[in-house]
Amino acid sequence: MDKEHILLVEDDKVFSRVMTRALLHRGYGVSHATNVDEALLLIESTQFNHAILDLNLGDHTSLRLIVPLKHSNPSSRILILTGYASITTAVEAIKLGADNYLTKPADADEILSALLIDIDKPNSIAHLEATRLEPMSVRRLEWEHIQKVLKEHSGNISETARQLKMHRRTLQRKLQKRPIAK
Repeated sequence: MDKEHILLVEDDKVFSRVMTRALLHRGYGVSHATNVDEALLLIESTQFNHAILDLNLGDHTSLRLIVPLKHSNPSSRILILTGYASITTAVEAIKLGADNYLTKPADADEILSALLIDIDKPNSIAHLEATRLEPMSVRRLEWEHIQKVLKEHSGNISETARQLKMHRRTLQRKLQKRPIAK
């Protein structure tokens, strides 16, 4: 195998297209799956050097892909990428064998940096980030939860407002604000 091969498991079509293009441009081979079943088939047929896994894939989680990936290639590096971060899922992902965990939005350089930097080396950026890992602010958690519920209701603001027990205008004002820093 001449170039390193990355498995990208992402159900967002636009993000996966942009990420695939960026990885190819940087010299990586890329295989893309949109769900767990597709990813498992790829893992059975191909050995990957690295994997970038979107945590939430519709009604499923990509955490169940970590063990088969590590079984297929124990030295593969695995990054969990998510828009809905929590300390609990980060810890679970690392316990299962993921090498790092990154919240969206993130660009290709940030993703590759998080994927490739050795978190065990005391001087690495990832190590410094891991030592500063702090819980998200209440406002950031609220914003993340609103985004999750909005996605679950296919962007329907009225239904999302009902589910959140919030006035529609209040929800619209919150959505107009930029994402809150952690």
